[in-house]
Amino acid sequence: MAMLQDRIVLTVKDILDKEFKIDTRGFRPQEVDKFLDIIIRDYEEFMKIIQELEEEKKELIEDNIRLKQEIRNLKMKLEVIRETPTVEVNNADLLSRLSKLEKIVYGRDDYGRKE
Repeated sequence: MAMLQDRIVLTVKDILDKEFKIDTRGFRPQEVDKFLDIIIRDYEEFMKIIQELEEEKKELIEDNIRLKQEIRNLKMKLEVIRETPTVEVNNADLLSRLSKLEKIVYGRDDYGRKE
């Protein structure tokens, strides 16, 4: 709201409370014109602000759509990764498997002796 206060001169109260001095022929035209010029500038500024906000909103909506698509893509990739069987083999596993294989193939125990 501070941005609007920096850019807009009049408040609604200013407009409502404005009293023009009356001379013998009515309102002073220069005073009315000057006040209306301020109102016109404010409305032009409001229109600029609205346009800026609309453009910003459009960009944010497009960013939001892109980010949602990226989330969908990442979720799909994660699902594929979760469904793909992973085989984690470390050295201890390999030695254990080799030992079992030697027992089967050669009939040897863990120390290389025949059983």
